[in-house]
Amino acid sequence: MQVLRVAVAQINPTVGDLVGNAALIVSWASRAAQDGAQVVLFPEMATTGYPVEDLALRPSFAAASARALGDLAVALDRAGCGDLAVVVGYLDRDRTGSRNSAAVLFRGEVVSRYDKHALPTYRVFDELRYFAPGSRLSITEVNGFRLGLLVCEDIWQPGGPVPAYTGAGVDALLCLNASPYEQGKSTVRRSVVERRAAEAGVPIVYANLVGAQDELVFDGGSMVVAADGTLLGRSPEFIEHLLCLDIDMPAARRDDTASIEGWTIHRHTVPDLLVRGYDRMHGSIAPSMSDEEQVWSALVTGLRDYVHKNGFATVILGLSGGIDSAVVASIAVDALGSDAVYAVSMPSQYSSDHSRSDADDLAQRTGIHYRSEPIEAMVGVFVEQLTLTGLAEENIQARCRGMTLMALSNTAGHLVLATGNKSELAVGYSTIYGDAVGGYAPIKDVPKSLVWDLARWRNKAAAERGEVPPIPEGSIDKPPSAELRPGQLDTDSLPDYEELDAVLFRYVDCDQGLADIVSAGFERTRVADIIGKVDAAEYKRRQYPIGTKITSRAFGRDRRMPITNRWRQAPTEV
Repeated sequence: MQVLRVAVAQINPTVGDLVGNAALIVSWASRAAQDGAQVVLFPEMATTGYPVEDLALRPSFAAASARALGDLAVALDRAGCGDLAVVVGYLDRDRTGSRNSAAVLFRGEVVSRYDKHALPTYRVFDELRYFAPGSRLSITEVNGFRLGLLVCEDIWQPGGPVPAYTGAGVDALLCLNASPYEQGKSTVRRSVVERRAAEAGVPIVYANLVGAQDELVFDGGSMVVAADGTLLGRSPEFIEHLLCLDIDMPAARRDDTASIEGWTIHRHTVPDLLVRGYDRMHGSIAPSMSDEEQVWSALVTGLRDYVHKNGFATVILGLSGGIDSAVVASIAVDALGSDAVYAVSMPSQYSSDHSRSDADDLAQRTGIHYRSEPIEAMVGVFVEQLTLTGLAEENIQARCRGMTLMALSNTAGHLVLATGNKSELAVGYSTIYGDAVGGYAPIKDVPKSLVWDLARWRNKAAAERGEVPPIPEGSIDKPPSAELRPGQLDTDSLPDYEELDAVLFRYVDCDQGLADIVSAGFERTRVADIIGKVDAAEYKRRQYPIGTKITSRAFGRDRRMPITNRWRQAPTEV
């Protein structure tokens, strides 16, 4: 049976780095050529990185992207990849606007182009702001295989180019993607690919981006799925990878169709490629990660890429001995190595002995740089001069800590990491210019209850590898407290975090109102209090650093609520 060897190059480009991304593509295409591939597929917008956001509105950037595409075709040919059909995503532009496009490069030329048809405008996506939709099909014939191109959202929406390609008579669909990670996304993504493959009656080769861009993390997990839904190959998650395998010509082929209503069809046939003798190559199937490992890997990837792609060498954080800072420190060590992580204990007169000892213990376990800078004297100056009491006295402690971290950052060039979690941010339990200072917030989108789960998982994973668990048990087991006044506990003003997170999930992630949440079994007055806290804290969240998105609705670009907003739900409202 006739087969086609296809490679899927799951790479980590950087937004705007046209030269660096092109070099990355040439490198991975060369590896595909060495494996005997005839076609190699790269992710969506691989030449520019994704998302480019308002860079897409700059004609100069679009023109540079178009030039880079032509230069890439020549560079591939010079690198010995001329007889490899290379499919890449790029930014195109014409008189009608910018396009999220894909191109087939062969023997130094751009031989075919396709423009993304379905442009998402939900959650983190705003593609209609930047791109015009395409209306043409691109079918490239390689050694007898007719290959149709798709870009990401084109397979998420029913109808559109998939049935059009089916009618036009293709033997396989190549789909370029930049599909961001969130919990549970990989399972949904695979089901979508399986469904579209069944509808089209042909295999789908699905290349997904890997790496991070600001808040978004791309988990990879590229795959090849047969027409009957069989998984033929899958790349691992959160690492660059080349997946190479042979796909069969469909037993029953549709005849070419000259035209499909509503679509322009561009067909191109590349010259027959020399097929060297080789044994059949079956695709490898990477094992799936557990939920906790996926989240941890996303957080590590998000921090690593933000630090490295923005030119930082080191990070610094306040290490309180509590669970949040312990988890952030451990993520930073996994992302950057212990030598790049600096931690500061900043005890006040209310800091407990066990918090100080737990911070010391974590520093010893992980080998990070560690120092103590007591803030009691600083706080005393503000309290005495301004006659501070109550909440003002509590907050000045957080602000003295924030000033200390920023001063050390300015001195040594560290990136300051904020250590707040999603639950605290939701209800406003963060101090502006205090614990909210920083350039990046690794667990900003991690609910408090999940923070504990991640800590236990990370320690268990270390023990299974024969390593020292990084997080002290004391940090995991003790009741959470900001320690800004004697005997303070989070539960003084908040419900148990399991209950709080359940309410927050319904209100923030699912947009449920008071009546819906109460009908699910939660106490009305408590729900109303939580909702009120969330609404009142919007102005604080807008001033919080960005952080890695891992849930279905992250604060920031994923949830856009007005700060000035007088609409409120009363506790008695049904």
